[in-house]
Amino acid sequence: MPRAAAPKHPRSDAPGRRTRGLRRRLGRRHDRARRAARRRSRKGRRRRAHPRGAAQPIPLGVTANFEQALRAATGEFVALSDQDDVWRADRIERALEVFRSDPRVRLVAAGARLVDEHGDDLGATLFGTLGVDDALLRRLATGGAFDELLKRNLVTGATMMLHRELVDAAAPFPSSWVHDEWLAVVASVTDGLAVLDDELIDYRQHGANQIGVAELGMTGRIARLRAPRSERNARLLERARALAERLPTIAPDRAGLPGVLAGKLEHEEARSAYPRSRAARLAPVLREVRTGRYTRFGLGAQDVLRDLVQPV
Repeated sequence: MPRAAAPKHPRSDAPGRRTRGLRRRLGRRHDRARRAARRRSRKGRRRRAHPRGAAQPIPLGVTANFEQALRAATGEFVALSDQDDVWRADRIERALEVFRSDPRVRLVAAGARLVDEHGDDLGATLFGTLGVDDALLRRLATGGAFDELLKRNLVTGATMMLHRELVDAAAPFPSSWVHDEWLAVVASVTDGLAVLDDELIDYRQHGANQIGVAELGMTGRIARLRAPRSERNARLLERARALAERLPTIAPDRAGLPGVLAGKLEHEEARSAYPRSRAARLAPVLREVRTGRYTRFGLGAQDVLRDLVQPV
């Protein structure tokens, strides 16, 4: 589904020492924040939302909190916002233009400029840190968004505007998913995701971010390989189960969807079942490589290496 591309701003392709140091800090901060957000979300799901007569609401966790707020919204369109980010003056109008141009669109996301706690430009962009290049943006705009989001998340909630109908389709949000990732994959399965290649907000990065962004240097990549794999793989398996359970009812007319989701689920089941011993993992990992599912549903060689070397 073609999307009109917005004019691009000049970007630097040669970050210096300051940017490389920023990458390492953001990488560590992002990993910690995402893990903490998911733990809070799962914990919040086991609690009642707001007992009658209670003086204070019980914490819901990130995902359930956003779901509650979105379901309480009454407007046709809802724009998500982080409390300390800065919107460009035309952010709302740019998104509304996309909704008006294509009635199938249910979610519009965009890029962002990364700034520090004082609002100073960090010399990096959201898409740059996520590895979203021109080729990937073209794929997102021409029917490939769902396939790409089966591999990893590419859009961020602070840049999103969504149609009220998307909230109804996506609810209840699975606790294994962060709200923005779930909304994006639900929109994409009906070809309702549009992504603007323009920085429409200043996305503030600091030590108190609930969820930030990451562009890892070599130190950060090595740290990921040393991180235990059990919790992450269990979460990926729960996410695949949620996809297989929910998406066929959301997009019943999408050709081949049950088979695709079954393949994704089988891939995550295989990864979760690998032996504790690294040496014993080699044979089952290679078998899974031969199925092609590491490339179809993940990051290819990067995920293969993780599964081979990460501790339990």
